[in-house]
Amino acid sequence: MDELPEWPAGTVAVLSTGAGEPHAIPVSTAVRRGPRELVLALALRRESLARLRDDPRCAVTVLAAGDLAFTAVGVAVVEDEGPRVAVVRVDVSRIQDHGNATFVIDDGVQWRWTDDDAARNDAEVRARLSSS
Repeated sequence: MDELPEWPAGTVAVLSTGAGEPHAIPVSTAVRRGPRELVLALALRRESLARLRDDPRCAVTVLAAGDLAFTAVGVAVVEDEGPRVAVVRVDVSRIQDHGNATFVIDDGVQWRWTDDDAARNDAEVRARLSSS
């Protein structure tokens, strides 16, 4: 895999960071911005954001329906900090394709907000990521 594939909006990805014991969290905001670049938003209070400031190396794993499974390995850069979230760009140096002819991913993880304010905030963040 030479470049990041497209994945559906709202696909849950897993951000893995170091700067100590490995740390992995689900994120709902990962957006492809180019062949080797993705962006995501992290709440300012997130431990992952602090870890990325200490050690910007990270990995983002995406598992989506349609036989899409990969991990993007790269370096994170905090591009912008708003009142609630930071926009984090990941410059991807390597893409691990986890696809295999012996299995198919029937369903990816589904993400649904149960709070109207959280859903509105998520939509605002996605719009911000898409325009950056």
